[in-house]
Amino acid sequence: MASVLSCPRCRHENPPGAKFCIECASPFQPAGGRCGTRLPPAAKFCPECACAADSPGARTIATPEAYTPQHLAERILDSRAALEGERKRDEAREVLAPIFSWFTEGHDTTDVREARALLDALA
Repeated sequence: MASVLSCPRCRHENPPGAKFCIECASPFQPAGGRCGTRLPPAAKFCPECACAADSPGARTIATPEAYTPQHLAERILDSRAALEGERKRDEAREVLAPIFSWFTEGHDTTDVREARALLDALA
């Protein structure tokens, strides 16, 4: 029976034969430099292209969490939330504007004035 693989990054236990961690998606064998061949952790050179295992591009690129400063990650997530809010506002306007145009009379009623104010706020 094969032993359970432990992820070198997060220490999560993975099934035998897994190529990537089921918890953090880290590869168990990093890819080689120019050719992309999977290298065992102890390899110094790639058996396909002979590039050094520690040469630039020989190992997989680190995850964004590893190299993005926390304050930038927070700004990115805040911007993403703001953009999503804008998209929802645009969708609401696309739905409400045609409905508002159906009203040919009663533009001076409270309901229609409130609907117009809502549409103007969504613009």
